[in-house]
Amino acid sequence: MTTGPRSTADAQRERILAHAVTVFAQAGYHATPVTAVATAAGVSPAYIFRLFPGKLALFVAAVEQCYRRVITTMIDAGTAAGDATPAGVLDAMGQAYADLIADRDLIRLQGHAQSACDVPEIRAAVQRGLRDLVTEATLVSGADARSVQQLIANGQLCHLIVQADLGAVDETWAHTISDGFRHPEPV
Repeated sequence: MTTGPRSTADAQRERILAHAVTVFAQAGYHATPVTAVATAAGVSPAYIFRLFPGKLALFVAAVEQCYRRVITTMIDAGTAAGDATPAGVLDAMGQAYADLIADRDLIRLQGHAQSACDVPEIRAAVQRGLRDLVTEATLVSGADARSVQQLIANGQLCHLIVQADLGAVDETWAHTISDGFRHPEPV
């Protein structure tokens, strides 16, 4: 009997993290047991604990993976922007982020991570993710600090609009918040 190549620990780790993003996005750090991630990934909890020293490390790694995906997507869009001015690059980054969060798991996980910032390790992961995003956005765009701050603020406003489904609310107050922002349908 011939078998295919064995999965490396790194490949398994990445596969488990992809499932962890989805599972933690549903109920957050505090309410999600490692067994739920293990079930979704099709592995035993013991195997997860061989790759991650505990639930906290697994959640932090999922948050870090989420930020890596956001940063990579935004940097790729900024680098490929047709308008190479700082404003044009930041606009391309913002549009790429709006497209990316059609995967609602990403914004839900970010929201859960922000709400669990009372846990020092989670707070540090969120801070590192934001640090790296701001650093890369500044380097790629050449924009000033105020413009990069606006990019981040718009991203947070996107979270609110998407999470509260404000695009579906046809009332003045909702238009005040969401006008000028577009968001693709959830994936």
